[in-house]
Amino acid sequence: MPHLYIRGISVDQTKEISTQLVKDLARLCECGEDNFTLEVLNSTFVFDINEVPAYPFIEVKWFDRGKAIQNQFAGIISKYVRSLGVPEVEVAFSAFLEADYYLNGKSFAD
Repeated sequence: MPHLYIRGISVDQTKEISTQLVKDLARLCECGEDNFTLEVLNSTFVFDINEVPAYPFIEVKWFDRGKAIQNQFAGIISKYVRSLGVPEVEVAFSAFLEADYYLNGKSFAD
C-alpha cells in the first residue's frame, strides 16, 4: 500500500520510471518499497464514435497521510510522468480507512 492505478501511460513508460519513482515515494511515506503496487490499466477510450488516446491519469489508493504528504506525493508522480514527455497528468487520491482494510481476514485497525 499505496496502490497506483495508471491510465494513459504505457507499460514500457511505467517501467522506465518505476524504480526511482517508488524509491522517492517510499522515502516520502517512510515505508518499504515493497509496499507499493503499480498497475497499468489497459482501457479503451471513446469519444464521438472514435477511439481516442487515453489521458494520463494516476489514481492513488492509500491510507491518508495528511495533505502535506499527499501534495508532495502528487508532485513526485507528476515529475516522473512528465519526464517521459507527457505534457499533463492528473493524480487523484482515494483513502482507505484502516478499519475497512483487511489482510488475511484481519483488519488493519485491530
